Amino acid sequence: MTYERIVFDLDGTLTDPAVGITGGVRYALGKFGIQEESWEKLCAFIGPPLKESFQKFYGFTPEQIQKATMFYREYYGRQGKFENKVYDGIPQMLGNLHAAGKHLYVATYKGEGTAREILDYFGLASCFDGIAGQRMGSEELRKAQMIEEILEQCKVSDKSRAVMVGDRRHDVEAARESGVHSIGVLYGYGSREELSGAGAEVLAADVKELERVLLG
Repeated sequence: MTYERIVFDLDGTLTDPAVGITGGVRYALGKFGIQEESWEKLCAFIGPPLKESFQKFYGFTPEQIQKATMFYREYYGRQGKFENKVYDGIPQMLGNLHAAGKHLYVATYKGEGTAREILDYFGLASCFDGIAGQRMGSEELRKAQMIEEILEQCKVSDKSRAVMVGDRRHDVEAARESGVHSIGVLYGYGSREELSGAGAEVLAADVKELERVLLG
């Protein structure tokens, strides 16, 4: 398959955000008197929407979720967004894809402004034709809506050459819902079982394999 439009997840796909996200979650939980020391449980927050994880793992009510999200963003906006690192090989891969004429995008559950700030900080923003994320004051978007918005803005009617790349089932499910192909990456935070179970069409073990798949 030759892909022309490639939509990337951010956390766990382009960058490893573990320190910043887990720090933000630990900070938010601390405001509720919860001292979470399980690294595995904290890392489970990487990828899914925050409200889903706060409800799933701690049984938070909608009001508690709203407060926890506010506390998380307080920490993340101050320091967590920069407690991050780009996976080895990602800058080179993006450069090669761009040079091959591919159109690259990002779809993330992060705020759109925060995502841009992170990509700018690591010198990656210029590789992308568009970045889609949550917008302050607007209704929360599902990732499928972000993909559809990107394709609509680019006037893409043929989705057969479009693909979503991510490390969690949410990325694969969003790809299926929006009618594009999906690639699951195994170097992030989702397991082979999670991605295969969600219906990922292709699995890439590392960045080099991902690049080979995307270049066709």
